Amino acid sequence: MTPSDLQQPVLLSLLGAGFATAFLHAALPTHWLPFVLVGRGQRWSLPRVLGAVTTAGLAHIATTAVVGALIVAAGLAMDQWIAGLLPWLSGSLLFLFGVFYLGRAVLRAPVMAGGPALALSEPTVSHAAAFWGLVAMLAISPGEVLLPIYLSQATQGPLVLAALTLAFAAGTILGMGLFTGLARAGWSVLRLERWARYESVILGFALILIGLLVILRPH
Repeated sequence: MTPSDLQQPVLLSLLGAGFATAFLHAALPTHWLPFVLVGRGQRWSLPRVLGAVTTAGLAHIATTAVVGALIVAAGLAMDQWIAGLLPWLSGSLLFLFGVFYLGRAVLRAPVMAGGPALALSEPTVSHAAAFWGLVAMLAISPGEVLLPIYLSQATQGPLVLAALTLAFAAGTILGMGLFTGLARAGWSVLRLERWARYESVILGFALILIGLLVILRPH
């Protein structure tokens, strides 16, 4: 199936939801705070910091796409055996992820998605080591929130999944770049982190809604 096979409003809604989910996920401090701190320690210019942000964001989405492709392949294989299972499975995963994020927000657990924070105790590392360390930080950890969305669209074909990946990449890089730029421009890091606490609540409700729509839509 190609993007033209989907009704345009449906395709736009899908891409919009993917973009918004990726943007909200990028609001987590581990997706921008290390870039601010490393850039400050290495005395990088803003273009150099944003270059690291873009490279790391692309690596993060590339890893997510690879894992998502494996999940889609497994889901399609399962759907050949049990007709109609795939929408329920993907919708349930989205719903459970939403409940998890809401529960984490209620319990005020530490927000650590997207990989471990980069240690910044050594300010004399080379620029190359600092740059690729930031990239590796996100490359080794796929965006787990985005994976069920891949599964929910498994039957739509590779072009739709590719378009969804581009939406993920745009949302992730824009979100990471925006928060990094705001912090460098003089915004209080503590204020940004205070707003980031609500990311789990918003993301949780959004994932629950998307999951319910996947489950309840006609199949």
